[in-house]
Amino acid sequence: MPEFLLGKTMESNDGFPERTLQKQIVISVGRNQDNNPQSWAQELNKPTTGISLGITDFGNTDDLGYAISLLPFIEFKAFKQERLSVLASMGISYFNKKYNSHTNFSNKAVTTDLTWCVRFFLKYKIYETKNIDWKVEVGVAHHSNGHTRLLNQGYNSVLLGVSADIKNPLNKDIYNTTENFHLKKSSYGYVGLRTGYGKNVLALAFNNLKDVYTISGEIGKVYNNTYKIGLSVNYRFYEHYYDYIKGNESLVRDGKEFESYKENPWYNSTNLSVGIQGEILLNHIGINFEAAYNIYKLGYKIEWRINEGWDDTPREIPDNWVLGEYNNKYKLKQNISTRLGLKYYAFGTSDYRQHNLFIGAFLNANYGQADFTEIACGYVYNFNF
Repeated sequence: MPEFLLGKTMESNDGFPERTLQKQIVISVGRNQDNNPQSWAQELNKPTTGISLGITDFGNTDDLGYAISLLPFIEFKAFKQERLSVLASMGISYFNKKYNSHTNFSNKAVTTDLTWCVRFFLKYKIYETKNIDWKVEVGVAHHSNGHTRLLNQGYNSVLLGVSADIKNPLNKDIYNTTENFHLKKSSYGYVGLRTGYGKNVLALAFNNLKDVYTISGEIGKVYNNTYKIGLSVNYRFYEHYYDYIKGNESLVRDGKEFESYKENPWYNSTNLSVGIQGEILLNHIGINFEAAYNIYKLGYKIEWRINEGWDDTPREIPDNWVLGEYNNKYKLKQNISTRLGLKYYAFGTSDYRQHNLFIGAFLNANYGQADFTEIACGYVYNFNF
């Protein structure tokens, strides 16, 4: 399935390089799930799943360069319309150009070779032949490194395009049946435990990667072996906060705003939150999202003060330096955390199974602003009631 897209690369920072139209070429290989008897395929109205390989020219090859992206995707019919579909994908991108304070200082979008990449598109089938479905599409794309190095303004793009869904000429599939499948409604409970290991940076003056440790429990229900909804409790420890406090850095010294943090460095470096989990189960693959409320995350106050005041706050902060204000934007990011990622289950979820294990990769954020990148593993116990 080739795609050809044109669009606009948004400005990531003041003085962002001049650029022409963004250009993308994407080649996808997928499988239509029409004849898949598994419950998720029928519940999601027979989507198409697969993987995409794309190359992006951001409109200025000297300063912005190219990105090569690899993304698993799912495309499903929207609003029960045969011609209208939604494509969602999430993966990684490699950049051949990135920020450099000497040779590429005007591009503050990307400072790492690898980034997360997310694409959401609305597609409309305009013409159908025996072998090809022609579609037009509109959507957005985002690249960022998950707060693993600053600067990290990221790329945001709006795109229009055309795609050609080339049908399998051999008309073969792993499922050799034309049976009309009947969905069996089901629901059962689950409890899960997840442990995660992440990496992030604190600020430009503390731009080295340090660890974030997570332990999380959740409880909820699974509907029709496809939709998973639950409540979660998350506990995290941020090594950057701990080292800042134990190192007696500028803002925690005697007479400074956070001097009391030295009385209990561990507690002030941790985060406790409660959240709502949502997941779409695609047999071995899970697309996971969480929105959570932070009961406490005291170390974030230090991070906000350093990063949201004057630019390029030094490690030794002068007394006259303007720090970030506790405004409404701060309250949202202090209180709300989100997480988006992919899971791989050891055993398929298309049928009820009492025990399961998974691994996953996640992008965690403070109300949409990247917080840390995480890999995780976990255990799920399912039960009927």
